[in-house]
Amino acid sequence: MSLFNSNSNLGLSTSTGLGELPIQTRAIHLLNLFRLIISLSLIGIYFSIGDTNGWDKENKPLFLYLSVGYFVFSAIVLATESFKLIVSRFLQPLQFVVDIIFIIFLMSAAGGISSGLGLLLIITIVIASLISNGRLALFYAAVATIGLLLEQTYQILKLNLTATSYTQSVMLSISCFATAWLAYSLVKRMQQSEALASARGIDLENMAQVNALITQEMHDGIIVVDQHFKIRHTNLQAGVLLGVATDLSETMLGTLLPEVETKLNLWIAGEDQQNNALVTINGHELKFRFMPINSLRNLGTVIFIQDWSQIQSVAQQAKLAALGRLTANIAHEIRNPLSAISHATQLLQEDVNSAPTTRMLQIISDNIQRIDQIIKDVLELNRRDRTHQDTIDLNTFLTDFHTQFCAVEKIPESHFNLTLSLHKPTILFDHRHLTQILWNLSKNGWEHSQKLATSLSMHSFSKGNQLYIEIRDDGEGVAEQERNRLFEPFFTTKKTGNGLGLYISRELAGANGASIQYQPLAPGSAFVLQIKKSS
Repeated sequence: MSLFNSNSNLGLSTSTGLGELPIQTRAIHLLNLFRLIISLSLIGIYFSIGDTNGWDKENKPLFLYLSVGYFVFSAIVLATESFKLIVSRFLQPLQFVVDIIFIIFLMSAAGGISSGLGLLLIITIVIASLISNGRLALFYAAVATIGLLLEQTYQILKLNLTATSYTQSVMLSISCFATAWLAYSLVKRMQQSEALASARGIDLENMAQVNALITQEMHDGIIVVDQHFKIRHTNLQAGVLLGVATDLSETMLGTLLPEVETKLNLWIAGEDQQNNALVTINGHELKFRFMPINSLRNLGTVIFIQDWSQIQSVAQQAKLAALGRLTANIAHEIRNPLSAISHATQLLQEDVNSAPTTRMLQIISDNIQRIDQIIKDVLELNRRDRTHQDTIDLNTFLTDFHTQFCAVEKIPESHFNLTLSLHKPTILFDHRHLTQILWNLSKNGWEHSQKLATSLSMHSFSKGNQLYIEIRDDGEGVAEQERNRLFEPFFTTKKTGNGLGLYISRELAGANGASIQYQPLAPGSAFVLQIKKSS
């Protein structure tokens, strides 16, 4: 997703253009109606007054002709208003000049400045200034002023009036300029306000897009609910953690996550002070944390979702990494005195004939071997990423491994059954890692089995481009509540175990692109190593 919408770069110009156009359109439409109404009103005034007025007989027909002409002009302009031609923008100043000329001639025909029709000029200038964004406001005022002064000069020459008769025309001219200046200032302020509003709108839109981007890229899931517990917004990670592919908007929280709604109600009521709700969904332990949108908790909530299993795994990885570094540094220092103790114990065992003393020395020897094995396991864990993968003939490897394992662990071959794949599969795997994995799984299975004929079995088979090595035992199996912890480090159900065997096996398998799964059986257990065939 891009940081900003492609239209956002054009947001200012587009918003400004679209923002001005409706105002201008309404102003033009208003002016056109104003023209039409005024022209009809003037025609009506002419016929309603009739001959009772003391109009000059020469000016009376002229007033009618001008009113009719103004009506025709207004009708034509109103009829062509719907045509959105670019040329109309250039014709608008000409229309306003024609308006001013018509009004001045009508005022002159009605008896001059004293008729009061000159006030129509102020309305025309205001609307024309609004339409032209104030750019031509003073120009229209200047045209009106020139017309007024010329008309008054004509009246003075015709009627032999004194120079003081210019007073009304001058006052009206000043009013036109003042109106034009006020309209110009008003339009400029409106434009600044519109530009600021448009810029703020674009900033808000961009900020919303940035927030959406940050939300979508977060590793935590986010659900926003309103005061009625209706979901208003979610990010992609929320759908992934909840295992839902559809849009969750407008979904009720209680329908989707009833347990979370219960926890949320407790949090709103102030009964959940820890604000750490752990809920298991689709086999994953998820942590839900609530944050209020407003100062009051019941007016909407943002729910943060974290994969608690992953958090624990990361913490465990950090713990093991620190432990590994520590062990690697002190392994040499531990092994030297450990070797000396082991050697001294062997010498004492050769010279002592007392049974209690021999038993105590054997306990010391066994624990020395246990400590040495723990050091080997941890050091092996530190070397899990140092893989040297080779092409391995799996059937040959499993046959040699079976023989070697039975010999070293002193297990009768009849008690450890081996079934090979009918094909001759090859894999790309680190030879030492594969041996370690199978040894750990086989030894673990033998220790938990009944140690009878065929108590332990190894079976290899293939499906598609995947190879599987299954190791079964006939023991009591693993309790259901302990299965999720099988591959955790230092977790063991044996009294003498260190809890690293299965964990190291899984880590070594992962380093070679393989995986290990546990399958409960009735009776017994099975561990399945899944490996990709070599190309």
